[in-house]
Amino acid sequence: MRKGVLSWLVLFHMLALGGLLNGQTGSGAGAHDPTLIKVGDTYVRFATGRGVSLALSHDMRQWDNAGSVFTSNPEWTRSEIVGSTDFWAPDVIFRDGEWRLYYSVSTFGSNRSAIGMAVNANLDPSRPNEGWIDKGPVFQSYRTDNFNAIDPQIAHDKVADQDWLVFGSFWSGIKMVPLLSEGTIDPQGERIDLAQRQEASGSVEGAFLHPHDGKFYLFASFDFCCKGLQSTYNIRVGRSDTFAGPYLDRDGVPMLEGGGTIVKARSGTDIGPGHNSIFVDGGREYLVYHTYDVKFGGAPRLRIQELTWDAEGWPVP
Repeated sequence: MRKGVLSWLVLFHMLALGGLLNGQTGSGAGAHDPTLIKVGDTYVRFATGRGVSLALSHDMRQWDNAGSVFTSNPEWTRSEIVGSTDFWAPDVIFRDGEWRLYYSVSTFGSNRSAIGMAVNANLDPSRPNEGWIDKGPVFQSYRTDNFNAIDPQIAHDKVADQDWLVFGSFWSGIKMVPLLSEGTIDPQGERIDLAQRQEASGSVEGAFLHPHDGKFYLFASFDFCCKGLQSTYNIRVGRSDTFAGPYLDRDGVPMLEGGGTIVKARSGTDIGPGHNSIFVDGGREYLVYHTYDVKFGGAPRLRIQELTWDAEGWPVP
């Protein structure tokens, strides 16, 4: 009898761990375009929102709101990008003794956009909204450009010890440019094309470049976000032997020609999964993204699940 009770407890523990990855609760579980960092034993979630939305957790399941990075938008965002309000799709890295936050400033449907940067040398995980210093725009796009400077991700090329800014939404797709050591754009750097849709909509955005097992994977969101239960977002991926590409899907179609293997699509009550990041903790990789949840009337919800790979080295849907 005692053995049976013990087995049940082990099974319960396993199911609880599964729940950790499959459902997030609390006031901070509503999130759009999420990314995670870990400071000490605390997980900090950054997401799209007024001033960049923050939430805290100690188990990646229960999330509590923690305010925002900015109490008011930096002045340059109002003057440069007229009409901008919420900041979109943040990415956060730790470099040279400071946390660097990159965020998007734009208005819906426009490529008059900018990517800003704020830094924090003493990030207190219990008060993640304190200590941020805005450094202004690091990269901008104008209506005459054929690209859109939003959806930043900082990818690191270990071979060259070089950070790159991966960015792009619609227009001519996903690109990357090299960064200087202080985190700003190298004005002499080459702009490299990574992914593009061939159809007129050009609906590819929210890219995340991630190394795994000697290869490089470019994740991106196809189709349309931000329409609640009518959203058609889905996460796709391509793979390359080299950091700069070319990235090909499982069928060998280049992502520059519209290729992309499905990673996450609509499932059950989760509509339009998209804009993922990848969080590595304790040697485990986690796919972090949002969906539009039928149970919450189509509101965006945080999703975290452990990323697994098949025998051929492709992420398992």
